[in-house]
Amino acid sequence: MKSKTRGRNTSTVEVANISIHGLWIFVQDKEYFLSFDEFPWFREAGISQIHNVKLLRRKHLHWPELDVDLELECLEFPEKYPLKYHKQKPSA
Repeated sequence: MKSKTRGRNTSTVEVANISIHGLWIFVQDKEYFLSFDEFPWFREAGISQIHNVKLLRRKHLHWPELDVDLELECLEFPEKYPLKYHKQKPSA
């Protein structure tokens, strides 16, 4: 028995652009902007590290080299996720 050819793969993720302000990713026909102010883990990352992203279970983004995990829902509905990363100032 031979399986039928499946349709277009919609569970891919692509880093579309990186600028000094952040990065754009394209996931399941939607584009998201991740600013370095909101997602500082990417600011000092190398280009190859940022491009090494996996989409898991069609809703979870994982950057294995950076140890960063994001649910697509937090990108689609940021108002539901009010906690923000704040860099601590060094103590004097």
